[in-house]
Amino acid sequence: MVKTLEQTAREPLYSQVANKIGQLIEGGVLRAGDRIPSVRRASRQHKVSITTAVQAYLALENRGLIEARPKSGFFVRVQRHYDLGEPKTSRPSSGAVPTESPTLIAKLLDATMRPDIIQLGAGLPNARLLPVQKLNRMLAAAARRAGTASIEYDMPPGCLALRRALARRALDWGVKILPEDIITTCGCTEAIVLCLRSVTRSGDTVAIESPTYFGLIQIIEQLGLRPLEIPTHPRTGMDLDSLERALRVRRVTACLVVPNFNNPLGSLMPVANKARLVALLAKKEIPLIEDDLYGDLYFDNGDRPHVAKAYDKRGLVMLCGSFSKSLAPGYRVGWMMPGRYFEAARNLKCATTGATPRCRSLLSRITSSTADMIII
Repeated sequence: MVKTLEQTAREPLYSQVANKIGQLIEGGVLRAGDRIPSVRRASRQHKVSITTAVQAYLALENRGLIEARPKSGFFVRVQRHYDLGEPKTSRPSSGAVPTESPTLIAKLLDATMRPDIIQLGAGLPNARLLPVQKLNRMLAAAARRAGTASIEYDMPPGCLALRRALARRALDWGVKILPEDIITTCGCTEAIVLCLRSVTRSGDTVAIESPTYFGLIQIIEQLGLRPLEIPTHPRTGMDLDSLERALRVRRVTACLVVPNFNNPLGSLMPVANKARLVALLAKKEIPLIEDDLYGDLYFDNGDRPHVAKAYDKRGLVMLCGSFSKSLAPGYRVGWMMPGRYFEAARNLKCATTGATPRCRSLLSRITSSTADMIII
């Protein structure tokens, strides 16, 4: 709040000096770690006595804006940033209604191409944090070894070597699967689109987390589907009691969930909840489309979080994944494990993008077996 001249005049002189210096700090003129003028210099600058300048500096210390360092003088103090309070479980509308503006999403995606903007709206890692040189060397080596195969079509279900590597890695996810049950795709987005198209028709309702990644909502609406938002907790993910109540009163055709590190909440669904989610949907023969794009981005020293598909006994869970967010976004190498809907998903893949890039699939075969060493 800006003070009037009368209010300022009534303040003690030392307080007026402290306020002037405080405004410089809060305005960014003086930044954390900057040395501020000595007491003698401050007394000359503000035309006050040394005693008044000392009192002003003591006031600034009490406000936590500056600190005295022995034999060095006074410095702007690094401000503590307090964590925001944890958000409560969301309370979305109980009906299936459109939520996102396609125009707004288009503007956001356009902004991702601008080098002068720091990207906080899209889930993209900074390329400087990735092993770019190592990946480029591996890509070149893979292309040389592949010869003419690197430019040939990689028809569905995709590169066998990559699918074998994924089947081995799936053991860490709690999934036992054969290579012939996996389909490679052009990124995780294509996998999700194909899964949705395999099990829904225009006008169907799809249960989703609230909030969730805006791109998933955009996909649902572009396919003519209706998103049904389910309350979601920032730590444990989708509220399964709310989902169960919704299934009693609404006809839900599919459920699209990000159990491991939902975007934007970062929630991690507990093991018991994953098992319950799969069982709850299985009772009504509702397919679960599981987006595990962020599954590798865990910080604990323990095992990687299992996927919900680890508890699937009836082939109703359609698992989608990629290296896009953890290793190489531009490679667009994804996959899906569509369970009982394998044939429908493969037929749709053949009818849309058809083949996937062979050379990138060959590279991913290498990186998938060494990802634990590459993903930081």
